[in-house]
Amino acid sequence: MSTLSITPLASPLRIDGAGVVRVGATRVTLDTLVGSYRDGNTAEEIVQQFSSLTLADVHAAIAFCLTHVPEVEMYLRQRPRAAGDTRRRVKAVSDQRGLRDRLLARQLARKTGP
Repeated sequence: MSTLSITPLASPLRIDGAGVVRVGATRVTLDTLVGSYRDGNTAEEIVQQFSSLTLADVHAAIAFCLTHVPEVEMYLRQRPRAAGDTRRRVKAVSDQRGLRDRLLARQLARKTGP
């Protein structure tokens, strides 16, 4: 008689360099997965929506969320604030004024030649 070896699975969730939780080796965020799940999509439907995800990773991510509700909810509440902070930092270091005009002038210069 063989026995079934039960070992814990590693979480498919990872935190990228910007502090965003992503699922598996994809760019799909935990926010996106949770939103889709809360919209009533099954794990199979989520994989159809995001073909880079595996069914096992989606199920494991959902299981993580269901067993860590307070922590996941806190993370999800912080995400909009963090995104706003990032937008403000980018805007502060990036001068977008006149960008469209500069790009159009460059495009015109290429068309008209030297």
